[in-house]
Amino acid sequence: MTVPRREPLSSAADMPQQDEGKKPPMETAPEQRWKLQVFYLCFYGFMTQIRPGESFITPYLLGHDKNFTQVEVTNEITPVLTYSYMAVLVPIFLLTDYLRYKPVLVLQSLSHISIWLLLVLGTSVLAMQLMEFFYGVTMAARIAYSSYIFSLVAPSRYQRMASYSRSSVLLGVFTSSVLGQLCVTLGSVSFLILNYVSLGFVTFGLFLTLFLERPKRSLFFNRAEAACNGAAPAELDKMAGGDKMDSGDKTDGGKVMGGWRQAVLCRMLREVCTVAKQSRLQLWSCWWIFNSAGYYLVLYYVQILWNDIYPARDNQRVYNGGVDAASTLLGAIASFAAGYLKIRWALWSALVIGVVTAIQAGLLLLMNTTGNIWLCYTAYVLFRGSYQFLVPIAMCVFPDSYLLIQRALRPCLRGQHILQHRAEDRHHHHCG
Repeated sequence: MTVPRREPLSSAADMPQQDEGKKPPMETAPEQRWKLQVFYLCFYGFMTQIRPGESFITPYLLGHDKNFTQVEVTNEITPVLTYSYMAVLVPIFLLTDYLRYKPVLVLQSLSHISIWLLLVLGTSVLAMQLMEFFYGVTMAARIAYSSYIFSLVAPSRYQRMASYSRSSVLLGVFTSSVLGQLCVTLGSVSFLILNYVSLGFVTFGLFLTLFLERPKRSLFFNRAEAACNGAAPAELDKMAGGDKMDSGDKTDGGKVMGGWRQAVLCRMLREVCTVAKQSRLQLWSCWWIFNSAGYYLVLYYVQILWNDIYPARDNQRVYNGGVDAASTLLGAIASFAAGYLKIRWALWSALVIGVVTAIQAGLLLLMNTTGNIWLCYTAYVLFRGSYQFLVPIAMCVFPDSYLLIQRALRPCLRGQHILQHRAEDRHHHHCG
């Protein structure tokens, strides 16, 4: 993994003569430290995706191991995932920042263990509903992993490091799906044994989570505390562009009003409202909301559809893992290709959204009407690929919106890195 080196803080001419030929420790130790942290985080992201039984949960519930009916799985068990995910998404998002990532990752690992314990040991509909609730928790907690990496590196490295962490997750999903399919098709491994294997992997994932370092700062809730411990508030005020009054000119009433206006939730709402005023961003936001809702509903229920089209009695003829592997691979290729597509998005964005969404609607219609399982598999792979094609475009197509978000968060981001450098300076000063 090649990462740009941090530029020295001063030129060689300014360095004392006795320090020539010897690089100061503060320029090497922190550099190696964050590289190791990023590597470990990517390894963690890969390993926590190795759950070979995940592609076969619905056939497992409908098979002789559990003997649930299709009506029970469709109408009583699976819907719990959707509603639990909706209920815990916002609280977990706030807790992720407030607790500084690691506790939420531990919660996610414990929820994964609960899922597979219930799959292996549970026998009632209530137990499976509880399993789906924990599944919703794990999905909501994914924000902790995707945002954790931003606490490790400088803003200039965000895009590259985020691509590393996302690639490790996609590689993990692909490996897990291929492993599960090979075990079922070639090894004649039962779904129950596959779930035991998954339980072992998620338990190992909890062990890896315990060795993640808990960041000292986060984006919103812990920024003020960090400022008090290191950087002077006046410095952060200057970086904010002079929006705040000088501390010497504040009255008590001004402090109260400023404190209220700088409350975390108020600040987050103001930033969201400012960004939402961008008309072109509104188009992509609406697409993301509604298309993602449909996308995840398809993911939740597609295994039930496959079983309805082709109720295989022989586990070796169930190819859910191979289809998941193919769709993940196509999604990764589509995401990568979208980054190199040169189109005047300000002019053609609405047309592209309309065409891709129409293709997705046609693929869903085909999946719902066909009686050929291979045609349904193909439509599903293309549906996932089309969604993954537009996601990176929605994230990166409007640099003005991105810059607006950056401007809103710049005081926090710069303040965090000033504190980091100052803490390193104090550490090396005391050690020296």
